[in-house]
Amino acid sequence: MDLKTFTQLPFYIKLACVLFSLFAIGCLVILGKEILSPLLFSCLFSILLLPLARFFELKMRLPRSAASMIAVVLFLSVVGVIIYVIGSQIADLMSDWPAFQAQISRSMYNFRGWVSEHFHITRRKQLNVVNTATSKVTAPDAAAVGTTLLSLSSMVLFLVFTFIYTFFFLLYRKLIMKFLVSVFLEENKAKVHEIIEQVQMIIRKYITGLLIEMAIVAITVSVTLSVLGVKYAILLGLITGIFNLIPYFGIFSSMVLSATVTLGTSQDSTVVIYVLIAFVVTHLVDSNVILPLVVGSKVRINALVTILGVVIGEMFWGISGMFLSIPVIAVLKIIFDRVESLHPWGIILGDEEKKQNKLARRLTTRKKKVQTAEE
Repeated sequence: MDLKTFTQLPFYIKLACVLFSLFAIGCLVILGKEILSPLLFSCLFSILLLPLARFFELKMRLPRSAASMIAVVLFLSVVGVIIYVIGSQIADLMSDWPAFQAQISRSMYNFRGWVSEHFHITRRKQLNVVNTATSKVTAPDAAAVGTTLLSLSSMVLFLVFTFIYTFFFLLYRKLIMKFLVSVFLEENKAKVHEIIEQVQMIIRKYITGLLIEMAIVAITVSVTLSVLGVKYAILLGLITGIFNLIPYFGIFSSMVLSATVTLGTSQDSTVVIYVLIAFVVTHLVDSNVILPLVVGSKVRINALVTILGVVIGEMFWGISGMFLSIPVIAVLKIIFDRVESLHPWGIILGDEEKKQNKLARRLTTRKKKVQTAEE
């Protein structure tokens, strides 16, 4: 059935076809998580590492396989250093776990006293509510430890396959490009090639900007928490920088984690208030200054689509889906903006209406200038 015949069908048939297609795609995405998730990560990493691989291949005169391997190994070394720093900090935290547990218990006891004094809720009632959560946080059972170990092993396998796929993406990039171009009709090949090149360029700038933003946030939080005298400030700063890649949810999760660690390691409970204020200020500065300045306006996605994307990504693939949701939406927006029939979808994914109108006026003005020149 061609497109013209499909458009002539009744609305309920077209709606049923679209819903069935979305349902089938959703099922395939969920079932293919173990394969698709590392493939998408490796695709993004290969786009990021492509200039480095080209440098070793063209400037250093290395074979493509060697250039791709060196680029992947250098990136893996950076990731390994970050994981080592985080792991060493977590090991120090676990060595202080008895003191951390005792401090949390004292803080909760004092907090229950404050609630009982001001809100007239007895300690026994509070204890029934708090005990379950406190026991889960401060005294993990064997099942939780086993689940954690299983998650760590799965994460190691995930990283191994991701970097293997990244190497092969860099090695066979020309073959993949030929395949993508040859899928479409002959008259569309030039446009497809142009779209692929633009997607690579913009996504590379987008990911680079996100990594720079992550580094700035991590350093800022680490320095701020160190000034406040918070123990494990470097660990909390690194976690905040990584979690900040998840819009809205990431900074909130890292704020709760940092407040909990501060409460369990600091003798002065008022420091927790300063930590919360520091995270709120950091989020405001990051959203209104760092993100627009560093990441730029190449790909701007509105807040509603961002939140929906993160929620749907978590429903499909868990934490990895939350990290991948925004880059995937960014790629879709780039494609939608450059395919005329998909322009409306690019508009709904975009940021502010004024920016869309400004872009529309700019495109209209450019089109008029081209028509005037042709005449």
